[in-house]
Parts: sequence; C-alpha cells; structure tokens
Amino acid sequence: MPNKDSRELHGLETLDLEQRLEEAHSNLTNLRFGLVTRKTTNTSGVGEAKRQIARIRTILKEREQEA
Repeated sequence: MPNKDSRELHGLETLDLEQRLEEAHSNLTNLRFGLVTRKTTNTSGVGEAKRQIARIRTILKEREQEA
C-alpha cells in the first residue's frame, strides 16, 4: 500500500523527481557526515533518506519501463 510520500512522488513530473533524487542524495551525504563528526545524533535519518531514494528510483524505473 503506497504511503503519503509515495503518492505525492507519483504525482510529480520526471524532472522534479530527478531533482528530488539529487536533494535526497545530498541529504544522505550530509546526514552521514553529521554522524561521523558527531554534530547530529539522528541515526534514523539515514534510513529515512535511503528509503526516500529507493522510492524515487522505483518510480523513475517504472516510468522508464512504461515508455
């Protein structure tokens, strides 16, 4: 069952999804860097960012296969 984030992502254009994917990658990098430097303690943020990246990649792959 799609969650709220997934439904929102399905409504976006492909270019917007690619932009969100870049943002999610930079967010993941920042979270990892913050954990290493001990500037953040939000360890669950890494998992959230990875799931967001997976959602976006899945939607992009579905659209690629439809075309």
